[in-house]
Formats: sequence, C-alpha cells, structure tokens
Amino acid sequence: MVNEMPKQGIFCWNELVTPDTVKAKKFYTELLGWTAVEMPMSSGTYTVFKVGETNAGGMYQITEQMGKVPPHWMGYITVDDVDAMVKKTEKLGGKVCMPPMDVPGVGRMAMITDPTGATIALMTLEKM
Repeated sequence: MVNEMPKQGIFCWNELVTPDTVKAKKFYTELLGWTAVEMPMSSGTYTVFKVGETNAGGMYQITEQMGKVPPHWMGYITVDDVDAMVKKTEKLGGKVCMPPMDVPGVGRMAMITDPTGATIALMTLEKM
C-alpha cells in the first residue's frame, strides 16, 4: 500500500495539549499500548505517540505563555492552501487564533475558531 497525502478536509493529526505530560504519557501508553518517543524542541519536549511504527498523535505541555488553556486534544485538518483558508475563515465569520506559520519538515499551519467558538488547526502538509 502506498502512503498517500491526506486530501483536503481530512483529519491528518491529533495532538494532546496538557499541563502534565508525565501523567498523560503513563495513561495513554498503558491504556492504548502506545509507545512514546520524545523529541527536544526549543520550548520543551514534544512527544510522538506510536502504534508500532505508525504515528498516532503528539503531545506537548501547556506553558505559562499560553495562559489558562485547559487540557485538550487538538485536531488538524489537511487543506491545500492554509493561507487561503485563513482568509476564507474570516469571510465566513470565523477568527484566526494563530496566523499561518511554517513547521519545518511538516508543512504550514494555522489555528482558527469557527463562529460557534470551536477551535481547530489547519495544515498544508509538505509533499512527501
């Protein structure tokens, strides 16, 4: 089976944002049998959860700079052009929480809030 890039509108990643990564890592590895691979980042450690060799999701710790963000899972949806989708979001009454930014080796992403207050991340993935 050939790995295909997710099409526009398909969830491509899920990420846990939590104040206690140690407790969350223990919970999910024991509950689901995930393994956790830690990667250093400039702002701390990023954890990739895996099922065998397949990436299942990621996790990072809530920082003071984020304010009073509650623990949550953030879904990422694939889009063909994140910049165009941010403009369209605003035209449709949504808001931009985090403007488009490049994520080296991954793609370009932004976070938006829909008119009902729900937040989601949009991602234009780099070509494989």
